[in-house]
Amino acid sequence: MTPRLARVPDLAAEILRLLLVIAGAALGHQVGVALAGDGGAVLGVFDAPTVGVIVGAGLGYSLGGVLARRTVRAVDQGGDALAGLSSDELVAGSLGALVATALTALISWPLLLFGPVRATAALVVFLLVVAALLGFRVGRAARRPTAPAHPDVAGTAPPGAPGVRPVVVDSSVAIDGRIVEVARAGFLPGPLLVPMPVIEELQGLADSADDTRRARGQRGLSILEVLRAEPGVDLAAIGDEAPGVPQVDAKLVRICLDRPAALLTCDVPLARTAALAGVRVLNVHQLARAVSPPVAVGDEMTVLLRRRGREPGQAVGHLEDGTMVVVEQAADRVGSRVLVRIASVIPTAGGRMAFAAPLEEAGR
Repeated sequence: MTPRLARVPDLAAEILRLLLVIAGAALGHQVGVALAGDGGAVLGVFDAPTVGVIVGAGLGYSLGGVLARRTVRAVDQGGDALAGLSSDELVAGSLGALVATALTALISWPLLLFGPVRATAALVVFLLVVAALLGFRVGRAARRPTAPAHPDVAGTAPPGAPGVRPVVVDSSVAIDGRIVEVARAGFLPGPLLVPMPVIEELQGLADSADDTRRARGQRGLSILEVLRAEPGVDLAAIGDEAPGVPQVDAKLVRICLDRPAALLTCDVPLARTAALAGVRVLNVHQLARAVSPPVAVGDEMTVLLRRRGREPGQAVGHLEDGTMVVVEQAADRVGSRVLVRIASVIPTAGGRMAFAAPLEEAGR
């Protein structure tokens, strides 16, 4: 949300507060005139009507601030009333505002027949402004296309199309790297938003003295650069929209709830927390499992062993879809490609884990 758009709700609230100040001052003046009596001073040099104006205006200012801000917030929660409007939505919102204003004027004009004219006139104008804001929002919402009936299934709408929910990108997704192919395949129709706390987290990893952490941070930043340059991918960096939240994961959940937006992550604990908070979660691991052929017992394949396993003699490698393969009796072959046979497959929260043995050990 740009600074100019951010000031729109504040301006509307101040206008509504001013109207209530005028109404309070006018009503206070009328009460002061009715109580004036002989017209002498009642507070220093001030007579009763003047005191009534001061008290009425003060009450209108103090109470009007709360009432006006709550009214604007209820009409358009979040302060983005004019963000991302198409010409059709603008026309529909304007027609809604005109219709709501006309109906409110037709219903509220009898108020002018009762009480002080200046006070009732300010109240009528207050009602007209609120009706215009509400009518604009209702008209815009009626014209805006709705999201698909099944929001968890990625659609084929172009990036930034109305009705498509934006996607907030987590640092784990950037480090994972598969997001590039997912975006190229068209499975992310909404704009990709990268909060500054995520970029700062990746920069901190890239500046780390530890080689592994530094490589992860540099890879994440490189993936974001590739996404930004990718045709058809709408990626934008956004500021810290939850400055009062200390942790990055909690910031992402708060941002997704406030916008609202979907969260794209490879972090299983974060995905669970966000889902419990009511955020729509897109998990790259789940997508990979859904589109990749299952690993079955007895399959033979070549695996690059990258490190030793937890148990003696074990070595660990990964398939292209991220499936972890634990190879028995292969610790001395770390760094090489080994032909193995799958002995068992276990589903886990982060994907699949397969246990295998080298073919010569499997009795081939």
